[in-house]
Amino acid sequence: MFLGVRDVCYLYMHMPKIGLAEDDLKISGLIKNGLEEQGYDVAAFNNGEAALQAFRSEPFDLLILDVMLPGISGTLLCKSLREQGLALPILMLTALGTLDDKLTGFNSGADDYLVKPFHFKELLARIEALLRRSKDQEQPSDKVLSFDDLTLNTLSKEVQRAGVQIVLTAKEYALLEVFLRHPNQLLSRQYIAEQAWDVNFDTGTNVVDVYVNFLRNKIEKGFDKKLIHTRINMGYILK
Repeated sequence: MFLGVRDVCYLYMHMPKIGLAEDDLKISGLIKNGLEEQGYDVAAFNNGEAALQAFRSEPFDLLILDVMLPGISGTLLCKSLREQGLALPILMLTALGTLDDKLTGFNSGADDYLVKPFHFKELLARIEALLRRSKDQEQPSDKVLSFDDLTLNTLSKEVQRAGVQIVLTAKEYALLEVFLRHPNQLLSRQYIAEQAWDVNFDTGTNVVDVYVNFLRNKIEKGFDKKLIHTRINMGYILK
């Protein structure tokens, strides 16, 4: 069921504030006006340096970043914010749409990636999905997820295996969380992509396989027991 912005606002108990970094004034104006009509509070910036300063000092619920920004690129902006511990959802909005471009965006810490030109309804749906997922992760009832000797703290965002700290990118963290919430269950690539990326999975890409390999290298290298197993033509299972 599609959850509208009023329902999202109800969940947050305040008007979600979105930070928009986009140097194309026409596109920025269209996004800002459209989101404000839907009930969002939007602060727009047309260069990376101004955006970085604002995003560091003001509270936001979600950020939308163009990649090709003057001053500081959206990719570097995202990476800098993540390195400073900013955990809010970040959506990349750019004309750069190759697989390598997307992997670069996700590696910098982005949670989702939308290629221009885009439909406003899709942008809105992705924003609402990211806000729902962010809110769900704040629930204290399952703040620590664990399987075997692997643990993930959803509040501190810390991951450990056998007491050893493991540093993950934002996307690797999201992928691991999907597996830990579904132990001993065979997960299809499409399901994993929809849960970790909040997007309709393009079966023509190998993004999921690439990131599963990234994750395996970090949580399995140096340990005797393998945790993530491949089921050929079916998906992956944590067991």
